[in-house]
Amino acid sequence: MKVAIYGAGAIGGWVGVKLAQAGHDVSVVARGETLAALREHGLRLIEGGVTHGVKVNASDKPADLGVQDLVVVAVKGPAMASVAAQIAPLLNPQTIVLTAMNGVPWWFCDGLGRDFAGKRLKSIDPDGAIAAAIPTAQTVGCVVHASCLVEAPGVIRHHQGNGLIIGEASGQSGERAAALTATLAAAGFNASTSAQIQRDVWYKLWGNMTMNPISAITGATTDRILSDELARNFVTSIMLEAKEIGARFGIPIEQEPADRHAVTLKLGAMKTSMLQDVQAGKAVELDALVGAVRELGQLTGVATPYTDALLGLARLHASTLGLYPKQ
Repeated sequence: MKVAIYGAGAIGGWVGVKLAQAGHDVSVVARGETLAALREHGLRLIEGGVTHGVKVNASDKPADLGVQDLVVVAVKGPAMASVAAQIAPLLNPQTIVLTAMNGVPWWFCDGLGRDFAGKRLKSIDPDGAIAAAIPTAQTVGCVVHASCLVEAPGVIRHHQGNGLIIGEASGQSGERAAALTATLAAAGFNASTSAQIQRDVWYKLWGNMTMNPISAITGATTDRILSDELARNFVTSIMLEAKEIGARFGIPIEQEPADRHAVTLKLGAMKTSMLQDVQAGKAVELDALVGAVRELGQLTGVATPYTDALLGLARLHASTLGLYPKQ
């Protein structure tokens, strides 16, 4: 396959190296120091103490790379408007767009049934430009269960986890998602197909919509957050709001917040991706992780006072640092 990676950060770089090693023709849309590093050294992955390098065609102009069979979009939410504005040269009607991103994506409502299909979340895609540029019919969602970080421009370090869950953005099952799952499995991923990828998106979000912004505000790792009784109670209250929202649009969560806390605590002193972004002076993706949950609460008639408080504090903190648009 001809594969373009749009966003050669931690996850995009990891996926790109593995697909290139499996024999696919991998290109990368990148800029700045990352683009320079890719052109000089290729894309590199440190895994199990071994550095793997692959040559890739890299450019900051998608038109240089041409039409692809698969485009893996692995950027943070704030970058999606720019991606939507530039992605067209990579696509034809047969191109699959695989979104490997955190939080609620722009296509989320399209797989929730007729009461929600076609609804656009203004917190994610305010003017519909992303949905217009990347049609749901060509989009496959991917929920990533892995920990990677960018060691240096074009150099990715894989820490743990190897899971990719794949499913059609439309919520429909079909051969395309199964075939893509098989391709990813052949490249060495623990890949599986979901009958409704929105369920997997929502379940992952249920944990990281709280840990990410609270850690970004406080600078605390996840174990410290959950070890503080008052902070843990705040997290629990937010999760109960999200649980009720999910139940109303048809994705109930059987667990209680305490069950998820126990899982998170087993990960130890984890520094969330949002805390890493704040420390690196990068824009934070509050809209996809928290703003969209608030908006879904409004759509389903669920009051969200705790989610609102978290969003207000987190965006005030981030905007003060210049990492989120001022309100």
